[in-house]
Amino acid sequence: MVSQKPVLVIVIPCFNEGEVLPITAQSLSEKISFLVSKQLVSAKSGLLFVDDGSGDNTWTLIEKFHRENPLVFGGIKLSANRGHQNALLCGMLAVKDHADAVITMDADLQDDIDSIDQMLESFLAGSEIVCGVRSDRKSDGFFKRTSARAFYRFMVLLGAGTIYNHADFRLIGKKALQALAEYNEANLFLRGIVPQLGYKTGIVYYERKKRFAGISKYHLRKMLKLALDGITSFSVKPMRCITVLGILLLAAALIMAAYFIFRKISGYPPYPLAVLICSLWGIGGLIVSSIGIMGEYTGKIYMEIKRRPRYHVEQFLFRQE
Repeated sequence: MVSQKPVLVIVIPCFNEGEVLPITAQSLSEKISFLVSKQLVSAKSGLLFVDDGSGDNTWTLIEKFHRENPLVFGGIKLSANRGHQNALLCGMLAVKDHADAVITMDADLQDDIDSIDQMLESFLAGSEIVCGVRSDRKSDGFFKRTSARAFYRFMVLLGAGTIYNHADFRLIGKKALQALAEYNEANLFLRGIVPQLGYKTGIVYYERKKRFAGISKYHLRKMLKLALDGITSFSVKPMRCITVLGILLLAAALIMAAYFIFRKISGYPPYPLAVLICSLWGIGGLIVSSIGIMGEYTGKIYMEIKRRPRYHVEQFLFRQE
């Protein structure tokens, strides 16, 4: 259990969030003030916005917030767009030596900020990691709701330790942050990495709200990329499934060959040529898809062995001790 008031930093990755950022800054700064007044967190607690290469006025607003209240607002400007997961990691690692706990959440205020109180209660009670889990997906459309359900179930089937309906709204304590800093892979999938840290984990259920302003930056292409990173980063089962499928196809081919030999011996007429053509197309498709999946894993190895930096910080604004 935590014996003193912890320093809390809320990390918010931003990409073209100029429309919603003033509302987000006001709401979260009020939440920090409330937590400080209730003596749940230290007065040194604050917010850290990470500008992930935005093309609008996002960084200008972050600088404005910092000038007006440097004790609460901080900011990191990445030199280019490096993706949501890298922006999250950058913010967390930037304050890991300053904060006792870090909460990550999106800038659109869809994550329930009132759940932060429950997260802190769980942390103060001994949980090193507290995951915000959606109680339902009523606010999502049919496609997103169905695809998300399929994704989480598929990840469980592959053996990846993800938490159902948990995205990136979570609290991480200092111990877990230090452990997370040791993970150096280029293909980040924090939803899979964080459960692997092994620390005591609490769960807080919340109802996800509608976006206050602007549009979602997590379109279909980004969601598919995240899903692919998660699958190929945490499981080799797809490769094993291909091996098993190849063995089954070989066994089926031998059985079919025996069957056709039996038909020939018995005097039955052979099947039309169309059967052979369909078989060739099916096998060809299987070969191509298998090579594609193997290529994904090879590509991951290629990205990892280059050891390129995951991001570059152009500016860092944070309170001076």
